[in-house]
Amino acid sequence: MSTEDQLAPRSLAAALRARDDASLAALLRARPDLITPVPTDLTQLATRAGTRASVVRALERLDRFALQTAEALAVADDPATYDELLGLMAGDARDPAVVQALPGALAALREQALVWGAADRLHLVRTARELLAPSPQHPSPTGLGPSVREATAGMSPGRIQEIVAAAGLPSTHDSVSAVAALTALFGHRKKMAALLAEAPADSLDVLERLVWGPPYGQVTHDPAARLRWLLDRGLLLPTAPGTVVLPREVALHLREGRAHRAPDPVPPAVAPVAAHRPQVVDATAAGQAYTALATVEELLKDWDEGGPAVLRAGGLSVRDLKRTAVALDVSEPVAAFWVELAYAAGLLASDGEADERYAATPEYDEWLERPPAERWAQLAQTWLAATRTSGVVGGRDLKERALAALGPGLDRSAAPEVRHRVLTLLAGLPEGASPDAEALLARLRWERPLRGPQSAQAGDEDLRSRLARWTLMEAEMLGVTGRGALSAHGRALLGAPAPAEPAPAPEAAHDAPAGPGDKLPAHHRPAVPDPGHLSPPEQAVATASAVRLLAPLLPEPLDHVLLQADLTAVAPGPLRRPLADVLNVLADVESKGGATVYRFTPGSVRRALDAGRSASDLHAFLAEHARTPVPQPLAYLIDDVARRHGHLRVGAASAYVRCDDDAVLNEILADKRAAVLRLRRLAPTVLAAQADPATLLDGLRAMGFAPAAESAEGDVLITRAHAHRTPPRTAPEPVPDGPPVPDATLLTAAIRAIRAGDLAATAPRKPTEDAAPLAPGELPRTSSAETLATVQAAVLTGEALWIGYVNAEGTASQRVIAPVRVEGGFVTAYDHTADEVRTYPLHRITGVAELADD
Repeated sequence: MSTEDQLAPRSLAAALRARDDASLAALLRARPDLITPVPTDLTQLATRAGTRASVVRALERLDRFALQTAEALAVADDPATYDELLGLMAGDARDPAVVQALPGALAALREQALVWGAADRLHLVRTARELLAPSPQHPSPTGLGPSVREATAGMSPGRIQEIVAAAGLPSTHDSVSAVAALTALFGHRKKMAALLAEAPADSLDVLERLVWGPPYGQVTHDPAARLRWLLDRGLLLPTAPGTVVLPREVALHLREGRAHRAPDPVPPAVAPVAAHRPQVVDATAAGQAYTALATVEELLKDWDEGGPAVLRAGGLSVRDLKRTAVALDVSEPVAAFWVELAYAAGLLASDGEADERYAATPEYDEWLERPPAERWAQLAQTWLAATRTSGVVGGRDLKERALAALGPGLDRSAAPEVRHRVLTLLAGLPEGASPDAEALLARLRWERPLRGPQSAQAGDEDLRSRLARWTLMEAEMLGVTGRGALSAHGRALLGAPAPAEPAPAPEAAHDAPAGPGDKLPAHHRPAVPDPGHLSPPEQAVATASAVRLLAPLLPEPLDHVLLQADLTAVAPGPLRRPLADVLNVLADVESKGGATVYRFTPGSVRRALDAGRSASDLHAFLAEHARTPVPQPLAYLIDDVARRHGHLRVGAASAYVRCDDDAVLNEILADKRAAVLRLRRLAPTVLAAQADPATLLDGLRAMGFAPAAESAEGDVLITRAHAHRTPPRTAPEPVPDGPPVPDATLLTAAIRAIRAGDLAATAPRKPTEDAAPLAPGELPRTSSAETLATVQAAVLTGEALWIGYVNAEGTASQRVIAPVRVEGGFVTAYDHTADEVRTYPLHRITGVAELADD
């Protein structure tokens, strides 16, 4: 045996043992499920890496070419050489792009522990081979069928010899050698070409239909001559009554050695289709950011006194969503997006009352007090991390139940990853460049190809593609992008630096080493940081940078309006909060846009008077904040409403009306509209009603009067605007797509623990005459007297020991220690596995064993 063979790993655990810490960290970062919980040693890590659930997850996260490489290894011999794999991927013509990209794809498979072994002995982990290898129940994505050896496993020896003879091969003494000879024939290019040259044309047509899959076909009990010719020579082999299959070796010859019809080694380019000046993009995005803030404020202001009721199953009703869309002047899907965004940001929740309704949370009041750019940053960060997906509102879940806004079942774990990836691809383009949406979707499908047969109807898109389309639309509405291009503040929020020059062509971006090394291809090394992996301090810096860039682009709030003679006021921009709050009470919003138009009506002026303001207060307010003189019609309107306001007083008897002017009471009694109030005169200045005070107030106002409510003491009640708030609520937590990616601190600690456990598990022990050999992972067992004597002897000699130890929680582990002192039932020793001095209770040591001299 050569030295190289001796050094070659014989198992996945041995291959992992040969890795350095950086390589192990890359594995645990790529497959975080392997670290939950932390494995005790590398053998357990290898076992966990080969479980079905973990392998399936790892395969689903491969790009298309890496997955094609794994599929090719699944149909190759185990182990396979790099040259065999290259032949399956590049074909006889040795496609240069495939030759260049294959080492990088193989390195990606190695990094994720899906492939191990030297270049001349490549092993695909068994579970991955079982998932990807061809079978009648699960056809291979390559379209290849079983090998000759697999297809002839149940065939009689006589029939095999007949096939060998018909193929022009000499007969053999056993079936094994006959199958080997037939396999060698089908794998020999010149001999197979000569055999097929003798085939009838219609027989070749049959092979042509099966060559790219599916490889199975149906035959009758009396096959036609074209099929009989193929069956006699083993070019088609029976697998079941009435079913034949094209052997893998024959298909590979017809494919010129390629396992895939179209290998895809180069990721599709996301090239820009339109270019805008960066200043225009940033200004457009800032305008959208301002609109986003205004929309969220308008939504929650509309629900200020209690929003729509919560459905019994949770969420908004279809009718309430339509009303919200009308109030916001947007479509229903867009309204669902804003509602879900406010909910995810913790600004909106259910109040938890018996008659449960949605309302703003106390967090909303705190959010309003922050500068606009900071408020936008909170919304944008929430959107990036949220798993609740408004795009599925209106659809149905697996149980055919309707999905409602704010209801259950809207979480899609892949949403944050897709959003981050879409924005990262946009960040890789030159500043001001917007991509073609279809090219971007093609790139995403290359990076995460779908596996297995698709049950969706033609024209339907997979979830990731829909998430990507929604991301492009939502990023534009939120102001992360402008005119389809990533804005400067959006780029800063991702932590991505501005590109200094146009992105390289896809061929240059996919450079790979020429040999079967371990270097990853360039498309696995993004040019910008992965925004999903920013640490909290890095994210804080990125957010501060985004706020700093956006703040100058947002319009400054104004402290004035323009009054017009037609009882309207025009706000040429956003208003400062105190001015906006008072004006929203004093007037009704008539239109929105770049400028907001307010209209003064008797009802709106009465609303301000009901809130406790006097006519003089309103005149002073308008004079202070108007850049134009107060028009006479508006001054007359305020004075007229104020003169009549409170002339009538309504209190609780059931309810009563009193007025110093009995002529006004006579007018009320004579009005037919007052019949429903069931009024009667108690005194010249007092009327009693059967209705409650609120109904009486509304009825009199509908008749054109301006009554004021009064308390039991006779004082006028001031009905200030009431803002209904929920109790303190926490924002909904995103539903993660599997375990989170471990940070650097956790990775360092986990690798140290795994190395320590592996050192203890693999440390060579001295054999003992009376002790049976221990199974891997089994703790040593010795009596208390033997343990104490061995430890005391090790203190004198300074030798290291292998011990089994059970901690206070009952967790068992193996350790290598060098005892220093034994006293009081404790042993103090240098723990080689932990690289520090520790003290262990002797009663928790299950047993000890001496280490071998080497």
